[in-house]
Amino acid sequence: MSADIIPMPRKGPTLDPMLSLTAGGMNSVNAVILDRMQSEIPLIPRLAGHLISGGGKRLRPMLTLAGAELVGYKGTRHHKLAAAVEFIHTATLLHDDVVDGSELRRGKAAANIIFGNPATVLVGDFLFSRAFELMTEDGSLRVLSILSRASAVIAEGEVSQLSAQRQINTSEEQYLHIIGAKTAALFAAASQIAAVVAECSEQQERALEAYGRNLGVAFQLVDDAIDYDSDAAEMGKDQGDDFREGKMTLPVILAYARGDETERKFWKDAIIGHRTSDDDLAHAIGLIGRHNAVEDTRERARHFAHRAIDAISIFPDSKARQAMAEAAQFAVARGH
Repeated sequence: MSADIIPMPRKGPTLDPMLSLTAGGMNSVNAVILDRMQSEIPLIPRLAGHLISGGGKRLRPMLTLAGAELVGYKGTRHHKLAAAVEFIHTATLLHDDVVDGSELRRGKAAANIIFGNPATVLVGDFLFSRAFELMTEDGSLRVLSILSRASAVIAEGEVSQLSAQRQINTSEEQYLHIIGAKTAALFAAASQIAAVVAECSEQQERALEAYGRNLGVAFQLVDDAIDYDSDAAEMGKDQGDDFREGKMTLPVILAYARGDETERKFWKDAIIGHRTSDDDLAHAIGLIGRHNAVEDTRERARHFAHRAIDAISIFPDSKARQAMAEAAQFAVARGH
C-alpha cells in the first residue's frame, strides 16, 4: 500500500526571527517608553498610550536592536535610542492623523477622533521632546545629528506629500522622493545609529543605513499597494483612505499613466475630490487591477527589499543577518 506524499506549503517570511532576536532588548526599550511617556498632566499619558499600546509592530526600534546584534554590540545605549526612534515615529503618526483627518489607526479610533486635534498635536510635540531628551542623554553628537536630521527630513516629506496631494501629474520619481523622506528616513536612521554606538567602520555604518533606507521604501510601497488590495478589517484602517484623500501613490500613478482618455478623466475627477463614493472606489480598484498596478507596485517593493538584503551582505552570516533579511522579505509579502 502506498500513498502520495503531499508537500506541506512553504511558510512565508515572517517577523518571528526579528521578534525573537530583539525580544530581550525590546523589554528594556518598552520600559523606557512607558517611563518617558509619563507626565503630571494626565491627558498626556492617556493619549500617548492610546497609540503606543495600540498593537504596532515597533519595527523601527527593532531595527536599532537588530543592527546592534548584527555588529556584536554588547552595551545598552541603544535601548534609550530605540525608544527615541519609537517616540519620533509615534509623534509623526499623531500629527499625520490630524493632517489627514483619519478616523482609524491600527483598527481602532484614531487619537484625534477621541481626544480632538489640538490635544493630539500637542502630545505629538511632547513625544518629540521626549525623543530629543533621550538623544541628548546619550551624549553622542553623531547620534543626535543623525536622528535630528531624520526628524527634519520626515517633516519635509510630509509637507511634500501635502503639496502633491490632489496633483494628478505627480511623477513616480516625485513619489519615491516623498516616501524616501517621510518613511525611509527614520528606517535608515534607526538602523544607522546601531553602527554608531558600536563604533563600527564607515563601511558598516553605510551598509546599515542603506539597509534601513531600502527597507523603508519597500515597506511604504507595500502600504500604498494594500490600500487598493485588502479589506478594511485586514488593514486596520478604512480601505480607500488614500483614494479619498487624493493621495498620488504609486498604484494610482501607474494606473493613470497606463489608462485611456476616459480612465484618465476619471482619475482627474477622483484625485481632485469629485469622485469619492464607494462605487468610485470600486471603479478605481478595478482600473488599478486592469493595469496590474498593485502587483507592479509590489514588484518595485521587492526590488528595494533585495537592495536592503544586499546592503548587509558585507556582514558575516549570523542569526541577526538572517532575521534582518527575512524582515525585508516579510515587508514585501505582508497583507496588512
